[in-house]
Amino acid sequence: MSRQRRPSAAELALWQRAMADAAPLREPRLRPPPAPAAPAAPAAPGATPDARELAVPRPRARALDPERPIDLDRRTWLRLKRGRVELEQILDLHGQTQEQAHRRLRGFVAEAQARGRRCVLVVTGKGLETGGTLRHMVPRWLNEEPNRARVVAYCPAQPHHGGAGALYVLLRRRRA
Repeated sequence: MSRQRRPSAAELALWQRAMADAAPLREPRLRPPPAPAAPAAPAAPGATPDARELAVPRPRARALDPERPIDLDRRTWLRLKRGRVELEQILDLHGQTQEQAHRRLRGFVAEAQARGRRCVLVVTGKGLETGGTLRHMVPRWLNEEPNRARVVAYCPAQPHHGGAGALYVLLRRRRA
């Protein structure tokens, strides 16, 4: 990594002369100082450490992107995209309403992960001229909690598995 060179005194003087009559486009916004942190409330009698940990908000996970995986090595990503990861379970959402499909997807992902499944196929259907509601909603639902915490990556399936009307979903391994 190269270091940037510092400007010489002559260069700084030239810059200051050039910028002498320049005015900022707008006033910088002043942000109020952050509020002091409130002291932690004492744990309720009988509260377990787990209950206290759950009360602390966790940082939000980055959104899944079917084009750029997060926390996934290149080899596994390419195998997933090429349909070369063994499919261990399939969920077909054809004919479901949005509400039914959303509920089934959440239960399916939770159950598949609980059973130790690693790669599953979610069939949404291609839809009609507009592209299909479920086809557009399933990626959004995969990014919502609790699904987001269970899913490592997803991408469109290969034509022999349903193409644009299906998604490969790679699940996180369960921790013992």
